[in-house]
Amino acid sequence: MRVLAMASQKGGSGKTTLSGHLAVQAQLVGAGPVVLIDIDPQGSLADWWNERQDAYPAFAQTSVSRLAADLEALRAQGFKLAVIDTPPAITMAIQSVVQVAELIVIPTRPSPHDLRAVGATVDLCERSGKPLLFVVNAATPKARITADAAIALSQHGTVAPITVHQRTDFAASMIDGRTVMEVEPKGRSAAEIAELWSFVSDRLEKNFRRTVFAAPKPGTPPTRPQGAGFGRRVVA
Repeated sequence: MRVLAMASQKGGSGKTTLSGHLAVQAQLVGAGPVVLIDIDPQGSLADWWNERQDAYPAFAQTSVSRLAADLEALRAQGFKLAVIDTPPAITMAIQSVVQVAELIVIPTRPSPHDLRAVGATVDLCERSGKPLLFVVNAATPKARITADAAIALSQHGTVAPITVHQRTDFAASMIDGRTVMEVEPKGRSAAEIAELWSFVSDRLEKNFRRTVFAAPKPGTPPTRPQGAGFGRRVVA
C-alpha cells in the first residue's frame, strides 16, 4: 500500500481539497481501493467524506498513536493507497505522519506569506529523510506570481509541473461530498487533477520502491486494531 501525506504549516493552503480530489482521482483510474485518513482535529476531510454517496474512497477513523498499526491493518485488508490530511501546524502528529509516508505533498498558494511558511515543513521532511513534492495551488490563471512561486519553491525541492488554479468549481464540489471530476468531468479543473495525480502517482511509485517495510512475523495473522473505525461512517 502506498501512503501519501498532505502537509503544510500554512492554513488555507488547500490540503483538504487536494486530499479528497487526489484520492477520488486515484480511485477513478483504478489505483484503488483508496482510503482517506484525517489527522486534522478540525475534521474537514471527514465532514466532506460524510457527505459523499459513493462507497470509495473509504475512510478510516484513527489517531496518531494508532496510525502505524492501522495502516498495517488497512494494507492487510487490501487497500492500495492511503491519503492522509494533516493539521496546519508542525506538530507531533505531522511528524508521525511523515514517518509513515512514502511521499509528502506540500500544497502552496502563490503568495509571499505561503512561500515563507514552507521552511518548517521542508525541514521536517529533510530531517525524516522523506521526499517532498510542492504543488502550486489556488493560482490565478496567467498571473506572474504563479511562475515566480514555482521558481522560488524549486530551490527547496521538486515542484509538480501541473499548477492547480483557483476556480469556483473546486469550492462548490466540496460542499456536497463530490469533486470536480464528478461535477464537471470535462472541465479544466478536472483535467488539472488528472494530470497532477498522474505525476504524483509516478513519484509515489518510485519512492515506494525505495522503502523497506518490516515483514510480519511468520504465522502471525493480520488483525484489526481495537477501536479502529473502518467503513462507511465516521465514528465521533
